[in-house]
Amino acid sequence: MATIADKLQLVRGRIARAVSEFGRPPGSVTLLAVSKTFPAVTVREAVAAGQHQFGENYVQEALDKIAELADLRDQITWHLIGPLQSNKTRVVAEAFDWVHTVDRLKIAQRLSEQRPAHLPPLQVCIQVNTSGEDSKSGVAPEEALALARAVAALPRLQLRGVMGLPAPSPDPAEQRRQLQAVRVVFDLLQSEGLPLDTLSMGMSADLEVAVEQGSTLVRVGTALFGQR
Repeated sequence: MATIADKLQLVRGRIARAVSEFGRPPGSVTLLAVSKTFPAVTVREAVAAGQHQFGENYVQEALDKIAELADLRDQITWHLIGPLQSNKTRVVAEAFDWVHTVDRLKIAQRLSEQRPAHLPPLQVCIQVNTSGEDSKSGVAPEEALALARAVAALPRLQLRGVMGLPAPSPDPAEQRRQLQAVRVVFDLLQSEGLPLDTLSMGMSADLEVAVEQGSTLVRVGTALFGQR
């Protein structure tokens, strides 16, 4: 049975091959291990194998893991990649390093106000809904620029980029179309003078297409930890 170290090596190999194939600079794509629903012991094993960036979807589950892994706090960067409700912003501002799912100014304002002064600025991404699905979180593409400008002006936050969560598809052409739509928003915000460096898109099934489309951070869970 493959260990987490083995699976990390395989996924990193996929990323490296895609980076090379599409002419991206070496090291330009970060692997974010999505550890939602997996226990703290699994995260600990991944850290021992050299993985230090972890994404969580559910706030309370993540807080429990962060507490259990407090001895590794200086070795782990915690990313919230799931929806964030207003009543959870304080604990997120206090415990996480990144939030990828800012889609309303109210959420960003609360994170800004509640980020402790002794911590570095909270790194944030604007989540964009390019699929138009009502069930998906995210700001509409045409509203992303105004939101990004407002977020960039808030203290205690650092706007880093754009996050996209396309609808799953086994068709590479459809994957490409959806990922291109996220990239268009990212490019627009950059062209308007926002100093963004993070395009958070791509998962286990479509990471190669995401790298082709310019992703700088791929969120991989299943290929590392197995089916949930």
